[in-house]
Amino acid sequence: MLSRWWQNLRARREEAAVSRRAIPDDLWKRTLVRYPFLRRKAAGDAAELRRLSSLFLDRKDFSTTGGLRLTDAMAVAIAAQAVLPVLRLGLERYDGFVGIVVHPDQVLARREVAGDDGVMHEYDEVLSGEAMEGGPVTLSWHDVRTAGQHAQTGYNVVIHEFAHVLDMADGQADGVPLLPSTLPLTEWQCTLQAEFEHFARRVQAAETTVLDPYGAQAIEEFFAVASESFFVNPQPMQAEHPQLYALFTRYYLQDPASDSPPLRRT
Repeated sequence: MLSRWWQNLRARREEAAVSRRAIPDDLWKRTLVRYPFLRRKAAGDAAELRRLSSLFLDRKDFSTTGGLRLTDAMAVAIAAQAVLPVLRLGLERYDGFVGIVVHPDQVLARREVAGDDGVMHEYDEVLSGEAMEGGPVTLSWHDVRTAGQHAQTGYNVVIHEFAHVLDMADGQADGVPLLPSTLPLTEWQCTLQAEFEHFARRVQAAETTVLDPYGAQAIEEFFAVASESFFVNPQPMQAEHPQLYALFTRYYLQDPASDSPPLRRT
């Protein structure tokens, strides 16, 4: 009885939030044209993507830097790409953070690393985005805006950073998100580790790969990079990494190679 009451209350709250943050038809259509990998064949999935995008806009706080002015089109573009990975998992996977900071372009971040001699060394790293445990998530608008054009390379900064959010749900960035009971941890770790090691060897040998070579940096980056391709360039990723693709379909509960149209070569 209490459970049913809570479910009804939650449904009414979500309905009110979707109404508050309703995305106009014209803006939604333009978003799907600019980012064709968002299109879903099933009408139910298409409607759910739009609904979750409205809920995301209602729950998250957007801010900008460098004189960038946030528009509705920008917010919807980020929201739609961010919720794509949790279309079947639920928006609650993102409850651990609120803030999203949008920069006009890539930024330089000062880093420190301890050398083998124990001495701390500083360096600058160019970032298109960054996800921190508890937030915020930072994004380069230039990279977000051009995501549709770069989909054929498997590159998508929004999905990359939100894959990190999923990965860090247990407090660790190790390429292991919270898994369903139907997907054993040992199977996930064995498959992901084997795929990562094979991929890293190919990158070291300067082979051409469907996945971004940046994924060879660490297993958590491999998970994020592979998630990008899984959603924005799924057919080539499935052909080159069939076992990894199959593993991801069981985690994300989606099959983008079948649910989304192949990208046209430009």
